Amino acid sequence: MEPCGSVSTALERLPFNNTALKRLPVEDSEQTGSRTVPAACFSLIRALQPLVRPAVVAQSPSALSLLGLTEQDVLSDPLSPEYLSGSRLLPGSEPAAHCYSGHQFGLFAGQLGDGAVMYLGEVESGAHGRWEIQVKGAGVTPYSRDGDGRKVLRSSVREFLCSEAMAALGIPSTRAASLVTSDLYVNRDPLNSGRRVPERCSVVLRLAPSFIRFGSFEIFRGRDDFSGLQGPSAGRHDIRAQLLDYVIETFYPCVQQTHSNRKERNMAFFREVMMRTAKLVAQWQCVGFCHGVLNTDNMSILGLTLDYGPFGFMDRFDPDFVCNASDKRGRYSYQAQPSVCRWNLARLAEALGSELDAAQAGAVLDEFTPTYEALYLGIMRKKLGLVRREESEDSELVSDLLRLMHNTGADFTNTFRLLSRVPWPEEGDSEGATVGPPVDLILQQCASVEELKVANKPTMEDRELAMILSMAQTNPVMFGMVADTPGVSQQLERMGRLKELLETDQDELKEKQREDWIRWVSRYRRRLAMECDGTTDLSLVKKERLGVMNSTNPRVVLRNYIAQNAIQAAEKGDFSEVSRVLRVLENPYCDAFELEPLDGPHMNGQTAAYDRKPPAWAQRICIT
Repeated sequence: MEPCGSVSTALERLPFNNTALKRLPVEDSEQTGSRTVPAACFSLIRALQPLVRPAVVAQSPSALSLLGLTEQDVLSDPLSPEYLSGSRLLPGSEPAAHCYSGHQFGLFAGQLGDGAVMYLGEVESGAHGRWEIQVKGAGVTPYSRDGDGRKVLRSSVREFLCSEAMAALGIPSTRAASLVTSDLYVNRDPLNSGRRVPERCSVVLRLAPSFIRFGSFEIFRGRDDFSGLQGPSAGRHDIRAQLLDYVIETFYPCVQQTHSNRKERNMAFFREVMMRTAKLVAQWQCVGFCHGVLNTDNMSILGLTLDYGPFGFMDRFDPDFVCNASDKRGRYSYQAQPSVCRWNLARLAEALGSELDAAQAGAVLDEFTPTYEALYLGIMRKKLGLVRREESEDSELVSDLLRLMHNTGADFTNTFRLLSRVPWPEEGDSEGATVGPPVDLILQQCASVEELKVANKPTMEDRELAMILSMAQTNPVMFGMVADTPGVSQQLERMGRLKELLETDQDELKEKQREDWIRWVSRYRRRLAMECDGTTDLSLVKKERLGVMNSTNPRVVLRNYIAQNAIQAAEKGDFSEVSRVLRVLENPYCDAFELEPLDGPHMNGQTAAYDRKPPAWAQRICIT
């Protein structure tokens, strides 16, 4: 139904050009409900499922601008809540859902698809390029399985805020233009306690050049040896070629134009996807971001951060940080993310099959780790202000810093920001007096001995741990083999650290931490001195160092307690906190958002504990 009146609004004038539906096979069926969809990349959605009394409660001006829209365009359109929630058809849009498969927690899961997301179409926005528009939480699709196709307010607030936070950090991401909530409720179990409560249905308007993912190519996969499942379009290599051509021609035009040979073109494409993925995960690691659900269906073919579920930014640095409460084995832990991304790239290569040369694809996969490591070290050098020279010792300097942060329970974001306060080495410096003040600031937000005891408690079940320790006495050879496995080795390391902590009091701990930090900071200053070769103006080198550090180390990230505060206010009908947090996150490096003096230790939970209270010092992060 078209809106009344002769004058169209900015939303109604969006220039849709739905290329994906023109170029790729689309299912157009009158059948309703979940079903297997063979031989198609999209399914048209014939019946919209309107929200009850939808209301626009938050907007991202920078994301709206990608469509040539302003906040006022949305506010002045009385139908915007319906348009932006998928409750009313935008002129020119063609609602559809994307079909994809994927490996979830290492196992092929068969057909998945957009179970709660509706593609509206693609908009050509002049200088801003081409943007696919989706509404997430708009209702049931053929891929909803047993779900209701709805998203609730708390998950929608998190996706809205983190999409924009990542973009502001300079990390490739899908975007979130608006958040709509409603008076329609669904029952959910937010605490996984078995108690379901009614929650408001909400919708995020998402933008990306494309939401095609690794799993989009897995719909052609044959029967899997382990799960016994297959893709809905298994064996349809003709459609696979069609999808591959569309992706390369549309989103990798340089690859298309440079290669006339199909196999060479496809290999160049795969290498570029590998490079983008390596860069993306390097950027994640350097801001302490953990995705939480790095299944192949959540990996963007364009190298974007995609699908914000149980994500988390680390507080205290912990390489084993897991933000997904259901990831019991830590498959998607912080330190596992690079290797998981490589594993997912291998699954993409398998899905592309004969479109790639197998030997060359293997060689590209072998490039991933060194590519990632080089990109990661490059960013880490910037975080430390090492911009003039690359020294062989830099990698060890970084790894020793992270080890020290882990051992002392230092906050990841704040520690890097505070390192800009370490003074440049001057001749005649008294090392202790010079580095003491910044070290004391770092120590103020490190963990207490009691918190470190909790953090280093083994996570393995007591019975299993006792059996392994008993094996050390009864069968040392077998114990040696078991102890070398990553999981057991990690538990034994925790036990060793815990034993040391149990024999240490708070004063002893702080003294040792201070000595360790002074030792590392002194070493860091010696490396800083190597930046100036004697021919360059020292004042320029110092200025460059601070400029690079302060534009690479954010003052603020979307910590769980910040998101939770905004969610709790929103659930009471106050959306001002969502907007206030968004304003801060849009300027993550800005000096206006100053960290006030820190006076307390800080530890983060090892799962998505969204309801935990922030530490005292964290409550005073100024975001006004």
